[in-house]
Amino acid sequence: MRFSPSTPETLLNSRWLLPAAVALALAIGWLGGQLGEGVPGALLVGPPLVFFLVLVFNNPRRGFIAALVYAFVLSYFTRHLVNVPAGTALEIILLITWVAVLFHRTSPPDWSLIRNDLCRLTVIWFVINLLEVANPAGASLQGWFFELRGSALLWFLSVPLGFLVFNQKRDLNLFLYLIIGISIAGALYGIHQKANGVDAMEQLWLDKGGARTHVIWGQLRAFSFYSEAAQFGSSQAHVALICGILAVGPFSWTKRILLAGIALVLLYGMLVSGTRGAFFVLVVGAFVYLVLSKRVWILILGCFLAAGAFGVLKYTNIGDTNPNVFRMRSALNPNDPSLLVRLENQAILRDYMATRPFGGGMGVMGMWGQLYNRDKFLAKIAPDSYFVKVWGQYGIVGFIIWFGFMLYILGKCAGIVWRLRDPVLRQKLLALTAGYAGILMASYGNEIMNQVPSSLLLYTSWVFVFLGPKLDAPTPVIIKISPAAHG
Repeated sequence: MRFSPSTPETLLNSRWLLPAAVALALAIGWLGGQLGEGVPGALLVGPPLVFFLVLVFNNPRRGFIAALVYAFVLSYFTRHLVNVPAGTALEIILLITWVAVLFHRTSPPDWSLIRNDLCRLTVIWFVINLLEVANPAGASLQGWFFELRGSALLWFLSVPLGFLVFNQKRDLNLFLYLIIGISIAGALYGIHQKANGVDAMEQLWLDKGGARTHVIWGQLRAFSFYSEAAQFGSSQAHVALICGILAVGPFSWTKRILLAGIALVLLYGMLVSGTRGAFFVLVVGAFVYLVLSKRVWILILGCFLAAGAFGVLKYTNIGDTNPNVFRMRSALNPNDPSLLVRLENQAILRDYMATRPFGGGMGVMGMWGQLYNRDKFLAKIAPDSYFVKVWGQYGIVGFIIWFGFMLYILGKCAGIVWRLRDPVLRQKLLALTAGYAGILMASYGNEIMNQVPSSLLLYTSWVFVFLGPKLDAPTPVIIKISPAAHG
């Protein structure tokens, strides 16, 4: 480009652009030679990170949406990017969004939205988890930290943030579109795994120990892009339940048929996961919906259908040639070997916990117990249940507090939904409340509600249900006109 005295010099036509680009390239090459692969990696990650920061600081709502999406694919990245700390990215996204909220000046948040029972319980539970670092049982500090992330930190970061940035009817609709759309993708990927096998990195994960619980009777339990099959199957059942409830709501027939079809696809995704506990997501969630629907005939019909489905699974052999159906049927067998082992472990734990009302400390059971608390007795007992894990880590005192919080939230959600006037909003929040009830029950059999994406789906569902009175249609005003007014 030729310059004239009248041509203003900008970045693109600057005479220093080419020399600066050459100098920058030489500097990057030298740093790469000195510091290794970290410099090129930072250059690859840097521009997308800057772009993300600009988007979130311009509109913090985008950060919460990004967290919802990432919660679904986090485990896929963890499994395929072995040396990248993909697991911490979810907390980083939420923390960045919090910073954007605090420094957002064009549209300051409405802090009054977080003055509610749910946020109070959130803070109380987080403080309890912080105090657990001083648990007299003396569990590892590292185990406490990593357990804190799944048990309390994500809850603490996401619930108040949801009230501040994700609090409109359009956000509720977007939330439903996102979880349904990504769940469909998860179902299709799980079906692909079942039909065509897993890729190289997934096979490596199976070879390192995953096959012990994911290859049963020579059959793969599909896990899709989720952390494992139990989370995949329960999440599929959760969203299938939501779709099924929406399918009987006050919507057009086109939407209802589409939602019913999606529910069937997700139910098949649940089936290929081989997760028996997912069955209880449907049973308990459907029962809660039927009770809250206020329609007696639907409650009666639903009970008959549920009894029929139970009878087929319990008292017949229909479908036993399908390994997935056979495994699902074993969930109703009181003599199932897996169930007997769990009951035996709980009996051992009951004796051990009789003299330990405050438990063994956070991170002493499950994966973190195996990594950081191998010298502890509780690390040798597989919890096989989030309820049992809470009991073992926090003791009977902590378990009563936690379970009381869970029941209070469920009862408050039911009360809110019961009083809503807007039929469309009510049906959506009914679906979210029923989904929470189902996941809570499924967590008795597996660690579900403390793992993503189920945990973040529950926290966001709580937020929208507690926002229900704000989002509800206003009470119609009836104006009485006296006869004299017509004179």
